[in-house]
Amino acid sequence: MSFDFSLSPRVEDWRDRIRQFIDDTVIPREQSAFTDGIDDDLRRTLQKAARDADIWAPQAASELGGGGFRFDEAAVLLEEAGRSLFGPLALNCAAPDEGNIHLLTVVGTEGQKEKYLRPLVAGDIRSSFAMTEPPPGAGSDPSALRTIARRVDGGWAISGDKHLITGADGAAVVIVMARDADSGKATMLLVDADNPGYRVTGHARTIDATMVGGHCQIRFDDAFVTTDAVLGEPGEGFRYAQVRLAPARLTHCMRWLGAARRAHEIAVRRCVERELFGHRLTEHGMAQQMIADNEIDLAAARSLLWHTSWLLSEGDKGTEASSRAKVFISEAVGRIVDRAVQLCGGMGTSDDLVVGRIYADIRAFRIYDGASEVHRMSIAKRVARRYE
Repeated sequence: MSFDFSLSPRVEDWRDRIRQFIDDTVIPREQSAFTDGIDDDLRRTLQKAARDADIWAPQAASELGGGGFRFDEAAVLLEEAGRSLFGPLALNCAAPDEGNIHLLTVVGTEGQKEKYLRPLVAGDIRSSFAMTEPPPGAGSDPSALRTIARRVDGGWAISGDKHLITGADGAAVVIVMARDADSGKATMLLVDADNPGYRVTGHARTIDATMVGGHCQIRFDDAFVTTDAVLGEPGEGFRYAQVRLAPARLTHCMRWLGAARRAHEIAVRRCVERELFGHRLTEHGMAQQMIADNEIDLAAARSLLWHTSWLLSEGDKGTEASSRAKVFISEAVGRIVDRAVQLCGGMGTSDDLVVGRIYADIRAFRIYDGASEVHRMSIAKRVARRYE
């Protein structure tokens, strides 16, 4: 057994070029995006620049036009992209498209890949993933799924409400999780945005505000889709959800680790420059403790992320490992950014230093892709079964 965290020359090259791109191209656009809003015009502008810089979709397969990196290699690159809240959007490795690209790559038919996957990797379209429902529907407990898919002549009819569906407004296709009316089992189906039975009914006002298309309420009123719209096999929706969710938890960790690192960098620079009570902030013990704790959390989170990403690259399902990583990293990056806000003082609460915006956006990460409490419950049950 060996432990080798060294990076290949190609990974180092992409990492350095992504870092330069984020610093030179993306970060200068942040303040105008905060003011003017995040829309598809901004997405297209940033994505054209990323394609021109030859750092496009590092996590996607090379035959589809992506970088073709292994999952553990992507951990390095997506962290760099995440140093700006708009970096993953620029490189086409942002949620929910990144997770849907992976799901379609693994599960999609050739026809589905041609119709949806290739345009998605190319950045020609956006997508969304619709599982969460208004109470008492599916949320942390996916077995509470209430959206129904009925078999009809030539296909399926879907009815139900979903909410907090990221990127739905403006997405060309939505992957919807519905319960088969006959078997009671979950099935995934692809629904085009121009389907007469599908519509976006509203936007939730959330503390995170840097997602193109927002977090939406959507409705299916007997939305008819043909049989070839089923993603994978009918009744296997929960199994396919694990195909998507375990890697997606980790890619969230990659991106948010980059954002937390950026907040820490800003805070330390400010502490080096800022003088209070006759000393620089870096000479005050309380500030030193927060800086040191951030360094420790960053190193621990990165080590756990790299190891878990390696497990998935080696073929492990990573279900329990990704839960452990998601809980620790989501809470660690929250601590890092919280300390960064405190170190920056009043300016840390503003968009001016970006730290305040990162703080607002990162809080939801402890809920997205499974709340920390749900993952802890799952981990504890697995541990108990092993001891039994």
